[in-house]
Amino acid sequence: MIKNFEELIETVKAGEKKTVAIAAAQTPSALEAAIMAKKENLADSVLTGDKIAIEKYIKELDPEMEGKFEIYDTGDDLVAAAEKSVELIHEGKAHLILKGKCNTETLLKAVLNKEKGLRTGNIMSDVLAIETPDRIVLMGDGGFCPLPDLKEKVSIVKNCVKVAHSFGCEMPKVAMLTHSESVNPKIQSTVDAAVIAKMNQRGQIKDCIIDGPFALDNAICKVSAEMKGIKSEVAGDADVLVVANIEAGNLFGKTMTYYCKFRVAHVVMGAKVPILIASRADTAEIKYLTMAMGILSA
Repeated sequence: MIKNFEELIETVKAGEKKTVAIAAAQTPSALEAAIMAKKENLADSVLTGDKIAIEKYIKELDPEMEGKFEIYDTGDDLVAAAEKSVELIHEGKAHLILKGKCNTETLLKAVLNKEKGLRTGNIMSDVLAIETPDRIVLMGDGGFCPLPDLKEKVSIVKNCVKVAHSFGCEMPKVAMLTHSESVNPKIQSTVDAAVIAKMNQRGQIKDCIIDGPFALDNAICKVSAEMKGIKSEVAGDADVLVVANIEAGNLFGKTMTYYCKFRVAHVVMGAKVPILIASRADTAEIKYLTMAMGILSA
């Protein structure tokens, strides 16, 4: 499995070159990521949005990159920029979409449009890649499904597993997280975790090893798992962490970013192409890494 973001970047560079459509690209961090990706031969980008503002930012960021990007002018209409980005996917001019200045709701409305969008019928979910000192660990879902039921959690697992496979992990170990390693009928997340683990054991969810419920410590720390007497292939060695709800996932992801200072990237899976909804507050580096993750997952 790819162990860090340097390996991720080199893997993407060695593969087929892809093009990213940036929806409402008139924001410095997204354009800086696009410039980095182009200069380092990671990816090309096509830009939708306010052409005047986009060209102004490019000139300020790197004058040598003026005229190097194809720009589709939609003015300051963020809805039109999102819709144009989806259109570029259908036309084969781009392979994935990165959110620029438009908010997530605007982009997803275009992506989920029944007639012109990128629906597949599958449940969409966010997969976060966290670069720990030892390796990359994946987590879902901290940004898309508010309170997933059993069916949605199965889809979250499958989306995470698909990304893990693209990272070179043939049989990812998936830990279903909650507050405890014990099943409690009064706490639905523990029941769901146990059911999904059993589904995996019976071959209903393939190409991975799932166990749970787990508390976070016994999912990632072998010593903790041994002290609690937990015997499992997954315990202390999880490649994928699946949280109980969006609140747990969002808090966990931001804790890794802001307190632990770990680098992260994330991608929404389940549509026809990867959708990159990095926060508008995210740095250019995070958006650059997110591009790399999206390209590998495409």
